[in-house]
Amino acid sequence: MTETTTAVDAPAGSKHATVFRAVAIAEAISWTGLLIGMLFKYVLSDNEIGVKIFGPVHGTIFIAYVITVLAVRKQLRWTVPVTLAALAASIPPLFTWFFELWAQRTNRLS
Repeated sequence: MTETTTAVDAPAGSKHATVFRAVAIAEAISWTGLLIGMLFKYVLSDNEIGVKIFGPVHGTIFIAYVITVLAVRKQLRWTVPVTLAALAASIPPLFTWFFELWAQRTNRLS
């Protein structure tokens, strides 16, 4: 008989870590889309469609990221400096992804 892991056996922070990971990566992807849209608008052509699409998408996901960080910090036992680093990571492009990788590597998502 083999042993399987169920959701009940999973670590307490795993659900929160999964939600955080998904939102952090989505925020980085939306930043990328917005940057590409800005490239087309300001450098390659005068086409605003990318900014019109990815601007509101990124704004919404940015707000979701900040709310997610504040919602999961206690469950993931983040200290104030880690929480502030997670929040600061939302400002430069793609840093939420880098923060997520760092948090995973340093066991702050378990």
